[in-house]
Amino acid sequence: QVQLVESGGGLVQAGESLRLSCVASGSIFRINAMGWYRQAPGKQRELVAVITNSGRANYGDSVKGRFTISRDNAKNTVYLQMNSLNAEATAVYYCHANCWGSADAWGQGTQVTVSS
Repeated sequence: QVQLVESGGGLVQAGESLRLSCVASGSIFRINAMGWYRQAPGKQRELVAVITNSGRANYGDSVKGRFTISRDNAKNTVYLQMNSLNAEATAVYYCHANCWGSADAWGQGTQVTVSS
């Protein structure tokens, strides 16, 4: 199994930046892709960004041009750089790993709050 631990959430002002980190451990050889999802109060969980093992990235429409996902394979870590944050970005952010041969993995979530 794969375990994921997120960090980097917090409270920021609108227009500021924040970087989230997610460290994977366990059966990391099973990971096909890693990504970030978010869930705001009263809303469904939505895709923020995903990156494959080869480095190909895709983004949700609402974050394109402002958020950047990257990964450091040597550190088994994926990052989410979030710029120009607005109140709509307030949510719990979850790290996700798409795995072969086992269930997908989720982190425990990290809260991001943007005050306007």
